[in-house]
Amino acid sequence: KTLGLIGFGRIAQATAAKARGLGMRILYASRSAASPEVERTLEATRVETPEALAAQCDILSLHVPGGEATRHLVDAALLARMKPHAIVVNTARGPVIDEATLAEALAQGRIGGVGLDVYEHEPVVHPGLLAHPRAVLLPHLGSATIEARTAMGMRAADNLAAFLRGEEPGDRVA
Repeated sequence: KTLGLIGFGRIAQATAAKARGLGMRILYASRSAASPEVERTLEATRVETPEALAAQCDILSLHVPGGEATRHLVDAALLARMKPHAIVVNTARGPVIDEATLAEALAQGRIGGVGLDVYEHEPVVHPGLLAHPRAVLLPHLGSATIEARTAMGMRAADNLAAFLRGEEPGDRVA
């Protein structure tokens, strides 16, 4: 099977390493190419566009930041390029996928399945995905590990301590 990764940062590269252990072929689409060393180590090949990537993979995994530049990156045109058995996995940001279009493609059998941990209109999930037998839906728990939650708590404590010392907190939210 071929794993296609849209975005190729730290998490996507860790995903690629795990997939290589399962004997998968790794393709990726990203604004910039990974270093030759990373590509060689992961046996990963860059594809120029997300659409070209979607046409070649059996599993499409999203690893891009949120925002207007990536909103509805997975739309009707991209889904139409995918193989009918392909699976879309989104653990990045919900609005990266046009959920209504995804639900329609799934219902019509134009894609094989979806695995989502984030949703376009959280906490609301498109009703066409909720009961579909080929949709695996998680309650946004990608960071729900003891290590991640401990680190989050420690970071919050560090921010609070900085504030109480009269310093600028490291993770200030305006």
